[in-house]
Amino acid sequence: MHEAGRAGYSRSLLAHHVSSGLFERVERGIYRLRRFPESPRADLIIAELRAGAKGAVSHESALELYDLSDVLPAEVHVTVPRTASRRRHGISLHTGRLERDDVTTWDGVSVTTVERTIADVARTGLSEELVLSAINQALERGLTTRSRLACLAERQGGRTKRLVRRALSATP
Repeated sequence: MHEAGRAGYSRSLLAHHVSSGLFERVERGIYRLRRFPESPRADLIIAELRAGAKGAVSHESALELYDLSDVLPAEVHVTVPRTASRRRHGISLHTGRLERDDVTTWDGVSVTTVERTIADVARTGLSEELVLSAINQALERGLTTRSRLACLAERQGGRTKRLVRRALSATP
């Protein structure tokens, strides 16, 4: 609704467009144009909108978006600034600092970068096998580089550092 207001749509104008069939109300405060097909990533986009303007799809949901894992999370994972940590049904909220370089757009969705995603899932305890597989796939598909992952490992430390180093030493 806030974005619609900034674009010049009042509540009554939104209601008019919904009743005329131009807009479809997806859920409270979220609308879409009916004449365009729904995005196959609608669930992620809706979760991102519900979480707030400064949030980004992250963790297992980002792995799934990048097609780096077979993990199918039960909820959409979104990282938001610490000040936005209210609970939202159907969304697994993670709070933390998101730097500008930590977020990108992929398939129309605001999402954490591949490197940030790997750090997040390593830090939160995703199985070693799945983290290592995600790292290897990201490298094979050119979604990241060895040097970016090495920098990530040094910055993060702990389990992330150990898993990234293990993956890098196992691949040429």
